[in-house]
Amino acid sequence: MGFEVDTEFIQALEHRPKPSITEAGGIPLIDLSPLNSDDHEAISGLVAEIGESCRDWGFFQVINHGVPPQLQERIESAAKKFFALSPEEKCKVGRDEVNPLGYYEAEHTKNVRDWKEVFDFTVQEPTLIPGSHELHCQELQILNNQWPHYPPELREACVDYSRGVEKLAFKLLELISLSLKLLARRLNDFFKDQTSFIRLNHYPPCTAPELVLGVGPHKDAGALTVLAQDVVGGLDVNRKTDGEWIRVKPIPNSFIINVGDIIQVATNYIWLNPYLHDFYQMQHVWSNDKYQSVEHRVMANSQKERFSIPFFFNPSHYVMVKPLEELADEHDPPKYREYNWGRFHKTRKLSNFKKLNVENIQISHFKISE
Repeated sequence: MGFEVDTEFIQALEHRPKPSITEAGGIPLIDLSPLNSDDHEAISGLVAEIGESCRDWGFFQVINHGVPPQLQERIESAAKKFFALSPEEKCKVGRDEVNPLGYYEAEHTKNVRDWKEVFDFTVQEPTLIPGSHELHCQELQILNNQWPHYPPELREACVDYSRGVEKLAFKLLELISLSLKLLARRLNDFFKDQTSFIRLNHYPPCTAPELVLGVGPHKDAGALTVLAQDVVGGLDVNRKTDGEWIRVKPIPNSFIINVGDIIQVATNYIWLNPYLHDFYQMQHVWSNDKYQSVEHRVMANSQKERFSIPFFFNPSHYVMVKPLEELADEHDPPKYREYNWGRFHKTRKLSNFKKLNVENIQISHFKISE
């Protein structure tokens, strides 16, 4: 990859990693096997576990999740071959501000460059997003994946993996819905035209891991993230109880799950049917801060390269995000103003390509003052 420790990689003093880190023994490990049974008591216990994990940690790991391990093995193998290509070959499918899909090696998190390179592809192809983050723009942009010629198996491995993890994401969404006392499929329709995408991450060895981060401290903007990480590890979670950074220990054949900002808030959407030109308005509730997204980061490693694969489960571009009445009332009033998911996500994406003169947009900017 050819990274040098340029000043654009160097974290502010308060964000630089400590020499030692606490292993995350407290992050819940949840067995999803009750989903394959008719044991209602076991399923109720599983729902309670999910709710408690979302409330107390915002993170948990799942085993017996139903995603065949060979899907992960195939995509990891293909990803390693792709990232081993020359920069010139990888940049043939390079992404930019117009098309955010494909290869990129200079992503920024909160205005500091990450020590990594990535390859992004959408789960639903084509994917529609707003043509601009500007409010007056009504045009839509059609996104199609960019696939490299080598390795030839990459595309099929990515598509097969996305289908397997997508099924898991919907299972988890339904469990979260039940834990909030909602119907199991209450949230599913809001992913009808999902903007979900998967990222192949490669973190090369770093000569100055005490100064930089693979990914700086951040919260995920979408609904859920389903992460596969290799045995090297490096993911840190900011523990809610005391603000301490906790290392998530890799567990074979597991996925790390975290709730994103949308689960924290809620949504309401308007759907424009392009064929009938009718508007449909529906509402649903997520958590109104009952479940909060949690800050996390990725450490750089001086000795080993690291690979990870996050699945970012995102709703349709037309979703309007706001707390809704089923979980917000006079005793627990709405805590956020509504915002459009597509435009919000578009604005966040722009900040990945360049250092901005303002703070990256966050859901905290939509918080209603007490």
